[in-house]
Amino acid sequence: MKIWQKNVDVNKDIETFTVGRDRELDLQMAAFDVLGSLAHVEMLESIGLLTADELKAIQKELKNIYADIEAGNFTIDDTVEDVHSQVEWLLTQRIGDAGKKIHSGRSRNDQVLVDLKLFFRNCIEEMVGNTSVLFSQLMELSNTHKDKLLPGYTHLQIAMPSSFGLWFGAYAESLVDDMELMLAAWKICNKNPLGSAAGYGSSFPLNRTMTTELLGFERLNYNVVYAQMGRGKTERILAQAMSSVAASLAKMAMDVCLFINQNFGFISFPDELTTGSSIMPHKKNPDVFELIRSRCNKIQALPNEIAMMITNLPSGYHRDLQLLKENLFPAITSLNECLEMTTFMLQNISIKDNILADKKYAYLFSVEVVNELALKGTPFREAYKIVGESIEDGTFTPGTEIHHTHEGSIGNLCNGDIEDMMDEILAQFKFEKTKGAIQQLLS
Repeated sequence: MKIWQKNVDVNKDIETFTVGRDRELDLQMAAFDVLGSLAHVEMLESIGLLTADELKAIQKELKNIYADIEAGNFTIDDTVEDVHSQVEWLLTQRIGDAGKKIHSGRSRNDQVLVDLKLFFRNCIEEMVGNTSVLFSQLMELSNTHKDKLLPGYTHLQIAMPSSFGLWFGAYAESLVDDMELMLAAWKICNKNPLGSAAGYGSSFPLNRTMTTELLGFERLNYNVVYAQMGRGKTERILAQAMSSVAASLAKMAMDVCLFINQNFGFISFPDELTTGSSIMPHKKNPDVFELIRSRCNKIQALPNEIAMMITNLPSGYHRDLQLLKENLFPAITSLNECLEMTTFMLQNISIKDNILADKKYAYLFSVEVVNELALKGTPFREAYKIVGESIEDGTFTPGTEIHHTHEGSIGNLCNGDIEDMMDEILAQFKFEKTKGAIQQLLS
């Protein structure tokens, strides 16, 4: 029987439809369900709802279940509908009636809430770690190739000189802002909903501050109704942060696809990292970046998908929320894969030298000539007119020296400042604090 079932058997088709992919997706949350239970039972003992001996037996067996999960030996039986039921059933089978007491003061609603927040914290740590590695790779490339110029474009037309220092550094700084949004998502995920039960609290004298500390949360979701309302909202905020990272990757992937094109020819990759054509032997296709572009564009749709699934839901729990996992969990995996693959590809990138020596890029330097005239005293608008007329009559002669010194320009990348910004944001996640609390709970 289900843990909520009474004396009526549920229609099998109804059960199949309502359970959906929960067993499959809940496996990803299994370890976090055990962690939530470890904190909850320690609190139950402190308020007299478990004896010391019962707590000891429950903790021992929960840790055994956790070890099975970590070893890949945990499954959710076909007769059990979700991870919460499976853990409670295993516990009861192994230690008897004491296992039946762990549900006191909570509901499957706040169980899944705390499981998701713990799971999301772990996912955010992995995404931040992968982003940090990519950021460092971009910074290294920016510094290494800071003196190599390439065309800058507006309207996809040749505009002004840029550099690979600027190009790589631009995406590095983009990731800095993306981590600002991820930090906001982390702060939302790092609030404890446990003890809100079905969304209206409990008549048991629960100590919610205690479970907050045990699980390493920064603070509580205080209002029990709002704790339940956080389901869906938390996922949407996390998806928005993921979407921002994905947007940076998709834009860079598009640049790479252009720059590797033979009409540009600015960069290249080893043959073994590109793919060929079934009929054109000369082809070296940037399939990796095309797939990164498409995957990341798909992730950018995720916040809207989640918003549409939760729009106009009244307060309280609704089964609609179960489906959010089907959209979000695979997207987390996909974004991590895109981050890792982007880093790997950039570790193997080659940059062409002397790109701007090609005469078709001569007009890139028109602004340099205008500015040079202005520095010598010619009013800017007059200098602009003079250079424009020389371009029209074919007498324009480019001055190819670059004299950019202001902050963030070709000659002053400010990469150190960009790195400082990233370090400041990363320090605010305080992953060590949460990991320390979990290690203590498992000890």
